[in-house]
Amino acid sequence: MSVLSGIAGLARFRIAGFAGFGATPQAFLNSLAPLLAFPLVGGVLSLLGGSLRDGALDMLSSLIAVLAPAVISHAFASLWRRDAFWLRYAVAFNWCQSAITLVTIAAVVFVETAPLGRAGAMTLLFVMVLAVLAYWLMLCGFMASRGLRLSTPRAILLVLVTNIATAMLVMGPRLLAVV
Repeated sequence: MSVLSGIAGLARFRIAGFAGFGATPQAFLNSLAPLLAFPLVGGVLSLLGGSLRDGALDMLSSLIAVLAPAVISHAFASLWRRDAFWLRYAVAFNWCQSAITLVTIAAVVFVETAPLGRAGAMTLLFVMVLAVLAYWLMLCGFMASRGLRLSTPRAILLVLVTNIATAMLVMGPRLLAVV
């Protein structure tokens, strides 16, 4: 089973989708590549554009956003004795995060090209972003409960803590830069 079929399976909330992902350190590194590519290119472009501080902040924030969920979920997996399942879960999580990013970009492009007025486009974009966010949270919960074999309350806790902690860590460098 390939990564694409694994993503498609998990996207439809099928546990068999996990079979499309490896559970090796190399598979984990491969799953990080697309998540790091766009932010790093954007950061380099900012650096080349003369904004050293903004470029460095963008790259640091992006690295934190990509790596924090893996670190946080690993800590919880270890705490709950789910280490044996964590690597495949982390690989699946990363690849599905890449897919959600592409869906979000496609939604923005769709809204930008739709023949709507500014207010209609903004409303449609808001609704689409909320729908993608709700779907992403449900998918994260599914992956946590099935991939790490967690109870529903533990899966919800993992998703909430991971997202809130990651958001706080991403905002940290920006807040420090203001000081």
